Amino acid sequence: MTRPLRKWLLAYAVAAVIFAGIDAVWIFTVANPQYRSQIGHLLPASFNAVGAVLFYLVYVAGIVHYGIRPGDARATLRSRAAGGALFGFFTYATWALTAFAVLKDFPAVVAVTDIAWGAAVCAVVTALTAVILRLNRTRSGTQPARN
Repeated sequence: MTRPLRKWLLAYAVAAVIFAGIDAVWIFTVANPQYRSQIGHLLPASFNAVGAVLFYLVYVAGIVHYGIRPGDARATLRSRAAGGALFGFFTYATWALTAFAVLKDFPAVVAVTDIAWGAAVCAVVTALTAVILRLNRTRSGTQPARN
């Protein structure tokens, strides 16, 4: 396995754990109650675990590619976090604004909340992952990239 691939996979694993943890807290404390009260009539009777797993697998790859960018040694922590925030903003906006446009009675508050969450969570996941990777490089004795 090449070094760039190892770096990418490590970034993916770290980001996946962080994103899953933060998103689980968000889902149980904010999203689920809001969805039940605002769009409960659109929710299925049971949770689709396959859809959720597929989302996380694909989405974390996007965070790594557009936010963390483990192969870009010149990227700063700020530029990485900004890339993550933009990725989250545009991807969550795609879902939320499409739902707002095509679903009957889809509330604007849900769309706005989701878009803000997407930008925030991706910025935080990107920043935390980048810091952890930098600390790991420092601890292992390799030269840390500029973050």
